[in-house]
Amino acid sequence: MEEIFSKIENAQTTAELEEIRVLVIGKKGSLTARFVELKNCKEEERKGLAKELNDLKMRFEKALADKKEELNLKELQVKLNAEKIDVSLFNASYQKGANHPVMLMLDRIVEYFVGMNFSLQMGPLVEDDFHNFEALNIPQYHPARDMQDTFYFKDGKLLRTHTSPVQIRTMESQKPPIRMICPGNVFRCDYDLTHTPMFHQVEGLVVENGKDSVSFAHLKFILEDFLKAMFGDVKVRFRSSFFPFTEPSAEVDMSCIFCKGQGCRVCSHTGWLEVLGCGVVDDNVFRAVGYSDVSGYAFGLGVERFAMLTYGVPDLRAFFESDLRILEQFK
Repeated sequence: MEEIFSKIENAQTTAELEEIRVLVIGKKGSLTARFVELKNCKEEERKGLAKELNDLKMRFEKALADKKEELNLKELQVKLNAEKIDVSLFNASYQKGANHPVMLMLDRIVEYFVGMNFSLQMGPLVEDDFHNFEALNIPQYHPARDMQDTFYFKDGKLLRTHTSPVQIRTMESQKPPIRMICPGNVFRCDYDLTHTPMFHQVEGLVVENGKDSVSFAHLKFILEDFLKAMFGDVKVRFRSSFFPFTEPSAEVDMSCIFCKGQGCRVCSHTGWLEVLGCGVVDDNVFRAVGYSDVSGYAFGLGVERFAMLTYGVPDLRAFFESDLRILEQFK
């Protein structure tokens, strides 16, 4: 038995200890066999032999437990040393992060308009009805409110459905001339291939003193130049449309960048892609902020729409579902 204790002392792994345990007190172990033989001993011998075997078993189990604890600590230390991180060591293999594609597109748009001398204005995400609707010529029960599925709070406040309220707040706090853009996220109850409950807009506003100082021609020039700066040599057309806060109003299309205007699945075989809305600011909007004898134009676009066209992403939801297979392509 002393040979067994020597093996326990010299064991290097817990696996070796388990082999020794099975060899000694396993179902067919040597010590187990000696306990079985007790039944064949004479009664006067059995008591003394049983005590001797029990003492031996207790000594064996204690030696086994002590050695196992020692080996467990040793193996744990080896594992900790292997996983240790030197925080002072420079790691040349780290992965470089990147901006989100929507933010990349937003930066490009803002960069263009700032370069054209537009100021950058920001506003609150939670708005009141006046700034989000009333001041923009969308009074209560106006049918245009049905165009925007709005998130309302119990106190009558709402999550802004567009960034146009920033234009109202800017006109309330400043006098013409105004030349501004207001980028930011907006909220509507919608979710499908081309709509999400939260998305980003960039809206622009130009206001000058004098009824005839700003015309639709000025608006047409800036938007044509902007689209060509974003997408290259594209054709641009203006279609008559309706927005409560502008009159006249127009939808702006550009020739399909995928089929070069020949017609494909993306443009529904029309050769044109709708990209933004615009118009000359309605006089009712100017009256709501106390302006008189002024003229101006406004426009608005969806940043995700531009990102989808620029990066060829077919589903708008891909921008918000954190799929690394898509997002890692923008490093």
